[in-house]
Amino acid sequence: MSLLHRTSDKPAEKKSGRLKIFFGYAAGVGKTCAMLNAAQEEQKNGSDVVAGFIESHERPETAVLTKGLELMPPLEIPLNGAVIQEFDLDHAIRRSPELILLDDLAHSNAAGCRHRKRYQDIEELLRAGIHVYTTVNVQHIESLNDVVAAITGSFVHERIPDSVFESAEQIELVDIEPEDLIERLNKGKIYKDERSQNGHAHLFSTEKLIALREITLRYTAKQLNRIALQISTEEHNNEYSTKDHILVCLSSAATNKKVIRTAARMADAFHGNFTALYVETPENRHLTPKKKTELRANLRLAEQLGAQIATVYGEDIPGQIAEYARTSRVSKIVMGRSHNNKKRWFAKPNVVDRLTASSPNVDIYIIPDTQPSFYKWFPQYRKSPNFSLVDTVNTVGILAGCTLIGLWFQFLGFREANIITVYILGVLLSAIITKGRIYSAITSVLSVLVFNYFFTEPYYSLNAYDPGYPVTFLVMLSASFISSTLTMRVKEQARQSAQKAYRTEVLLETSRKLQQAKDTPAIINETAHQMVKLLDRTVIFYPVGDNSLAEPLIYAKEESAVDPQSYTGDNERAVADWVYKNNKRAGATTDTFSAASCLYHAVRGGDSVFAVAAIVMEQEDPLGIFEKSLMFAMLGECALALEKEHLNEKQKAISMQIQQEQLRANLLRGISHDLRTPLTSISGNAGILIGNSKVLSEEQKQGLYTDIYDESMWLNNLVENLLSITRIDNGTLNLNLQPELLEEVIAEALLHIHRDSKDHHIKSVVNDELIMAKMDSRLIVQVLINIVDNAIKYTQFGSHITVSARREEDMVVVLAADDGPGVSDEAKAKLFEMFYTADNIRGDGRRGLGLGLALCKSIIIAHGGTIEVHDNFPQGTVFRFTLQAEEVSVHE
Repeated sequence: MSLLHRTSDKPAEKKSGRLKIFFGYAAGVGKTCAMLNAAQEEQKNGSDVVAGFIESHERPETAVLTKGLELMPPLEIPLNGAVIQEFDLDHAIRRSPELILLDDLAHSNAAGCRHRKRYQDIEELLRAGIHVYTTVNVQHIESLNDVVAAITGSFVHERIPDSVFESAEQIELVDIEPEDLIERLNKGKIYKDERSQNGHAHLFSTEKLIALREITLRYTAKQLNRIALQISTEEHNNEYSTKDHILVCLSSAATNKKVIRTAARMADAFHGNFTALYVETPENRHLTPKKKTELRANLRLAEQLGAQIATVYGEDIPGQIAEYARTSRVSKIVMGRSHNNKKRWFAKPNVVDRLTASSPNVDIYIIPDTQPSFYKWFPQYRKSPNFSLVDTVNTVGILAGCTLIGLWFQFLGFREANIITVYILGVLLSAIITKGRIYSAITSVLSVLVFNYFFTEPYYSLNAYDPGYPVTFLVMLSASFISSTLTMRVKEQARQSAQKAYRTEVLLETSRKLQQAKDTPAIINETAHQMVKLLDRTVIFYPVGDNSLAEPLIYAKEESAVDPQSYTGDNERAVADWVYKNNKRAGATTDTFSAASCLYHAVRGGDSVFAVAAIVMEQEDPLGIFEKSLMFAMLGECALALEKEHLNEKQKAISMQIQQEQLRANLLRGISHDLRTPLTSISGNAGILIGNSKVLSEEQKQGLYTDIYDESMWLNNLVENLLSITRIDNGTLNLNLQPELLEEVIAEALLHIHRDSKDHHIKSVVNDELIMAKMDSRLIVQVLINIVDNAIKYTQFGSHITVSARREEDMVVVLAADDGPGVSDEAKAKLFEMFYTADNIRGDGRRGLGLGLALCKSIIIAHGGTIEVHDNFPQGTVFRFTLQAEEVSVHE
């Protein structure tokens, strides 16, 4: 089954599950039996319990306790011709029991499983809301590994980070007397086969078991105290504060792990902050692959033990550590020190001594080490010198040039000191132009030899008669070596400074561009381009949309040898999907989906994932410390920008909802009032006619009939406007555009205007009878009716209202002018807004919803025209709208 199918069936988000650990000091103390007994009790109480994976070791008592429990079928993985059984994580998540039992917390999964370690399986189960019971021995705790190894004499390779143990809500210590445990071993109750029993017999001595038991009791007590302190802190709603800050110094030494574990235990004991510091020097570029691997392993160990990783740069290692300790308020420094530092004449003080002198107010803890913590003379940087034809030609050319200048100086009678200066200058020039120290050293030696050959007696011989020449040669060689070394150092520092400046500039540029990005695609685009620029690797982004990952966006590096599309297949997509659902990194160089071609990181803000970023790692070296820290900073900036954009969109949606609610409230308020008034009038007049028709005169009846007709027509126009507004807003208004004569459309509109038009002077003026426009005549008639009725409503009796039309280039302009009191500038800005009614003496604002002119604007815009309102001269108002002109076809 592909990874895509195996990871896509995860259930919806649940509340995190709880972890209970059954803790022991050695194999055979009864951890699995205690876990099974507790599971049986839970099942009796009605819980849904499943045995996920139980290591029975062929012990009868263990097999008996599994009876009655649902046993989950194992995941079978073929490996080297055999079949290995592992815990089936995907089946467990699909089954989703309340409680699952998983033996051996520190187990390493076989290749082909999603995670490398079983504790990572358990973390995913907890995130899925499943409670977990598991077992582990004290020797598998990462921070105690060195302490236990000193007792047992052997290192355990299967270990768990302390943070996993500390995440448990319950810890049950499974204890047994050492003598009873040894008796169980001798009776064959721990290891069934004699070979395994003999192989582990050396661990089961009374002294060792007592020591392991003491460590286990102390560690359990410490963890229980931590749990109690955490509960107390949550109840009192405050945080535990501390002034201690523990700093551990990282190196590429294999034994640096012991230093890291010691510092982690100190940080835990002092309840202090924990930082791991690495000083990167120019020589780090020449670390051997083995040393680079050790360095990455040490960094990962520090991260697992909860350290915050920091990196500084420079050649003065103690100075950099001391400066960081001062600025970060470090109270304790933990570092390793080797035993093989032999006293040499003129030996400079070692790192520890110089750090002690630089930081007299900081406690420094020295952990004995069997290897140098930082540097030997050469071994970890040893590599064959790199020769190139260009540098060789440059070196020969520089020596030849210096020799020619020296011969010229000799011809001019200059002293030998001047010629020596020329060769020293040549050594400096060689150090600047060539790459590597080897050419500077060769130039220094050859300069002395060439000077001896050409400029000392006897000439053209390497012999020297003057007894002072050897001193001259020695001084010249020393000066050449010193000047070349200083030049190379300055050159390397300049290169390193330029690299730091470039990377910092990329980060600042990223921050600036993200601030200028207008939407989510722009934010992702800018972040991806900056990551490609920084890492020089292909970057793939998976944006989040509709609670799932959208199609990947590929940002390939220049001259990419592999098609980037090959990194977006089903299996790679499954890893990205897992990262999105679990809010954890995965892929290459991690312990989850380590066979993937890309390294996947969640772009997250708190518990929300806004995107998944993938960095192609196939055929590439692992990311450096500084590159990784800058990448995390970039993704953090991207997450902040995406979160801000998400909040802005949510705010816009809320604002739109508020506007819609206001629109709805205004509409309901207007309709409730404006419908009630004409309906009351209609019903009242109808009631009078029904009850008093015999006593009413014919003239009175006609007046009542007219009022009923007027009120019903007003209601009809109101409903028409509401329906038209609704159709336009919903996008369901279909325009039937046809060429129409403006004169006919205006005449049709004037036939349907308000009956009060008899109190006004209304006329139509169309000079060109053949003016045609492309329109939906029914809607344009409604526009003209609304505009003319508005003029009738808001102008005085006897006012003049003129409707005219004319052609302007490819548009037809329609004007409706009156000589009424006009419209204020403030009202002009709001006149076409929905529900706006002007405050006018003649205007019956009580019966106006303010929909007519808003409807006119919507119709005209739908026709591709514009509508405006202007002042008429000497007084009054002019409504102006435009329509697309249509050519007249004359058929004779």
